[in-house]
Amino acid sequence: MSHQTGIQAGNDVKDIFASARNGDEYRVLKIVIEDEQLTLGNTRKASKKWDQEYDSLVLPLLNDDVPCYILFRLDSTNNQGYEWILLAWSPDISTVRHKMLYAATRATLKKEFGGGHIKDEIFGTTKEDLNLSGYRKYLTSQAAPLPLTAAEEELRQIKLNEVQTDISVDTKQQTLQGVAFPIQREAADALVRFRERKINYVQLNIDAQNEKICLCSTEPTELKDLPMRIPKDSPRYHFFLYKHSHEGDYLESTVFIYTMPGYTCSIRERMLYSSCKNNLVEMVEDKLQIEIEKKLEIENGDELTSDYMYEEVHPKQHAHKQAFAKPKGPAGKRGGRRITRPPAEGEEED
Repeated sequence: MSHQTGIQAGNDVKDIFASARNGDEYRVLKIVIEDEQLTLGNTRKASKKWDQEYDSLVLPLLNDDVPCYILFRLDSTNNQGYEWILLAWSPDISTVRHKMLYAATRATLKKEFGGGHIKDEIFGTTKEDLNLSGYRKYLTSQAAPLPLTAAEEELRQIKLNEVQTDISVDTKQQTLQGVAFPIQREAADALVRFRERKINYVQLNIDAQNEKICLCSTEPTELKDLPMRIPKDSPRYHFFLYKHSHEGDYLESTVFIYTMPGYTCSIRERMLYSSCKNNLVEMVEDKLQIEIEKKLEIENGDELTSDYMYEEVHPKQHAHKQAFAKPKGPAGKRGGRRITRPPAEGEEED
């Protein structure tokens, strides 16, 4: 989202949070967004060990078409008190607007509840992701040493370090990061190969249904081919290795191109791509260490001519302004001599 939501917890929710953190009365808290506030949807008391009542308490709280947050208390503790699990529920059939709203507010919920109390954080689109079996699979995957390649290890670090957006009225003076959708493994792997110069072009799109940035194409592309890669009816992100000569030197410059074909796209698409763009670029520059020489935003692929690309990557320097010169006097014969005093006796006037 490209604006600040101002969503915070209401006073009643803050009181419940304080009570839950400081005692063992609550086992489950369901939090929803209503009237632009984090609101208490439901609570459940603890009566058994956490794993004996996990499914029976959590699963009935998950609606099939509306996202929500579930805070579930474990029996383990740390130096701040009981440890909790944050379950972010975002069913596939919920609206994109709801998905974006809950994704953008999740960091605010963690801050309001207290991030030090949250041991694990799980995102789920199906109930199998968030049931007890799904949670145990999550724990196993986190603990198990996976036989990763160098590229896969880099992708895992990207996921672990993924920045969540914190949107609240307290962040008005900060630069909003936008919506941080996870990047598909194939897409991130393609960007790693692009960084290593194994490919020279990567095209990405957004899968709004699954909230992911996905790979479209890695087709070998020269500058003359680039206009043909630009869809005329949908937005895209492009990474292009611009090979050229400048002042006698051969250069390979990475150019990021955000294409948005005018208003033929829906408002939802325009908002989604605009919101995700900055986080994608930041991830590519900071995590993958790909230096982007130039960032472009265009509507039509026909704009990508050889001259246009060269002038964007190597803009002409503005000429220095000429110092002020005193204007010359009038050209030609000078006028007649002026008399500045009356003639003295014996002198004649000219």
